[in-house]
Amino acid sequence: MVGSGKSSLLSCILGEMPKLEGNVRVSGSKAYVPQTAWILSGNIRDNILFGNPYDKEKYERIIQACALSEDLDLFPNGDLTEMGERGINMSGGQKQRIQIAGSMYEDADIYLFDDPFSAVDAQTGSHIFKNCVMGILKDKTLLYVTHQVEFLPAADLILVMQDGKIVQKGKFDDLLHQKIGFEVIVGAHSQALESVTNAESNSRILSDNQKSTDSDKFETENTMDDPLQKTTKQESAQDVSQDSNEKGRLTQDEEREKGVIGKKVYCTYLRAVYGGALIPVMIAAQLFFQILQVASNYWMALASPPSSASTPTVGVGLLFSVYIALCMGSALCIFARSMLTSLTGLLTSEKFFKNMMHCILCAPMSFFDSTPTGRILNRVSAN
Repeated sequence: MVGSGKSSLLSCILGEMPKLEGNVRVSGSKAYVPQTAWILSGNIRDNILFGNPYDKEKYERIIQACALSEDLDLFPNGDLTEMGERGINMSGGQKQRIQIAGSMYEDADIYLFDDPFSAVDAQTGSHIFKNCVMGILKDKTLLYVTHQVEFLPAADLILVMQDGKIVQKGKFDDLLHQKIGFEVIVGAHSQALESVTNAESNSRILSDNQKSTDSDKFETENTMDDPLQKTTKQESAQDVSQDSNEKGRLTQDEEREKGVIGKKVYCTYLRAVYGGALIPVMIAAQLFFQILQVASNYWMALASPPSSASTPTVGVGLLFSVYIALCMGSALCIFARSMLTSLTGLLTSEKFFKNMMHCILCAPMSFFDSTPTGRILNRVSAN
């Protein structure tokens, strides 16, 4: 049943959900396959190996068991085809099968499957169940969460959950004979599965008829092909084979410039706010600050008597008044320079950020397919 606590049970076993009471003891390594596939931004092989060394025989056996061979043959670079950010160029069923293959390659002691066959069709699910669950994983401990009942007869123990509690447990035949509601669930599912199968068979008949009609039209058109069209097709096939490496790669490497930062970068930064009008003001403030600093020192040296016996050239009041005025002017200049520097930097950063956000928000969807999220976050945060 939906919302009965099946996924929460797996989360508790993984230690990701706090327990109100009782203890959980897990002996051995674990491999977890969630309902929603978690995909790395890389190629298919990297997502299956997940950092483990590549074993060709083991790898190919798992690929066959997870029904991925035909899918890999369709990709330009096979299992080296890049999946994109969060597997954007893969279907839900493909991502789920890749995730199952990755968990099997881990060769763990305990496997936790959270309804992984919900994203695949019935035929593919049966193939994976037969070759993975009943094949490669037959000697492993497997806790399989599902609301589909067609695979339950093969289970050693079935736990029926409702409202977060285990209400029934036992083998498939035992639960059917207990007459406590389990047989109702199985019967309803069987009827629904039968109706879906009939609908699929009817649509398949219509599809086959349409395909036969289209095939006749296609054969008629092929008889009219001239040599120029055949030559064009051959050249196109050669171009596709030559560019297969580029097509198989969705995310491109980030462009980097090496060496000293160019003058153009500094000029762009300085002209970002008011066309650089504040830069001369900051330079003038710094220049006046230095002049007033030198003037205050020169005034003290000029107005002070060389010795205690000498007569001062100016009075004490005038001496301190001029010195304090020079110091105040110097302080105002340094304050103005600091404020202008901070204001210019803040306004420049704000302008760059707004321009960058405008470009990101107005970018086409293909930009997000080929650009990792981490790269964008680095640009709008740390950089």
